[in-house]
Amino acid sequence: MTTDGSGSATVRVVSLLPAGTEIVAALGAVHSLVGISHECDHPAEVMGLPRVTASTVDRDASSLEIDAAVRALSSGGAPVFTLDAEQLARLAPSLILTQSLCEVCAVSDGDVRALADVLSPPPRVLPLVGTTLDGVWADIAAVGDAMGRTDAAVALVASIRSRLRAVHERLKAARAPRPRVAVIEWLDPLFVAGHWTPELVRRAGGVDVLASPGAHSVTVTANQVHEAEPDVLLFAPCGFDVARAEHEGRALLERPEWAWARTRDAWALDGNALTSRPGPRLADAVEVMAAIFAPGLFAPPPGRYARQISSSVSRQMSS
Repeated sequence: MTTDGSGSATVRVVSLLPAGTEIVAALGAVHSLVGISHECDHPAEVMGLPRVTASTVDRDASSLEIDAAVRALSSGGAPVFTLDAEQLARLAPSLILTQSLCEVCAVSDGDVRALADVLSPPPRVLPLVGTTLDGVWADIAAVGDAMGRTDAAVALVASIRSRLRAVHERLKAARAPRPRVAVIEWLDPLFVAGHWTPELVRRAGGVDVLASPGAHSVTVTANQVHEAEPDVLLFAPCGFDVARAEHEGRALLERPEWAWARTRDAWALDGNALTSRPGPRLADAVEVMAAIFAPGLFAPPPGRYARQISSSVSRQMSS
């Protein structure tokens, strides 16, 4: 450990996933970060930090190509992400934030622990394990405890809950109808978003028609999405910003099997910021979704987060 200038101990944190980085920053402890993953891009203050991971997949490839590359690597036992062991040793972290939720979303927890065990002294390895909103709030508390910032974590979770409660109260007071919603997490092949996303939909005033809280994301067909009869389609590809989500969403709706969806409300979301990362910005996701589901009750969502692709005449009239 080092000190923060006042003589008190400061935890040296390496975060191997964006959600971990965002949690540390939201706890007011950006100064404790000494290394981050190649995907960490928020907040702006972290952009100059050393990167200790890299991807073996070209993220600029098409969705289908990315999926095929990830599947090929996984089936062959090769890593999707690599960890720079020498850089990690030089940074001498006392705490490493990782995850055990998704084998193709970040460096595996097992690989991290194997490298951490040979460091001297070995750092604590703390995986983020939440698959529901309550699980994410528990992860925030765990990070706060590990960093000696328990009070900050309690305050952060309380602030998030307050924001979600404000959305709920406004919807409840207006007796807003609950639209049927499908959240598409990957477009080629099609995946519906699981884990905490169905809860985001519910907290925002909608009903997820294809996924269950806490469950893994699963593949579906265009016909299954159609048969679920969603009023609103949200295209939130994992790891993509709103511009790429809009491009891919519009291309998808041009396909013949998606003709039915052109008269539904369809939106592109910044899945990278809103739905892919189990951290503080899940509160932003609820507020953005609520603005889409109940446009008469909330201001339009920021363009950096959401862009409308198609609209339903019936929902336009009702709003």
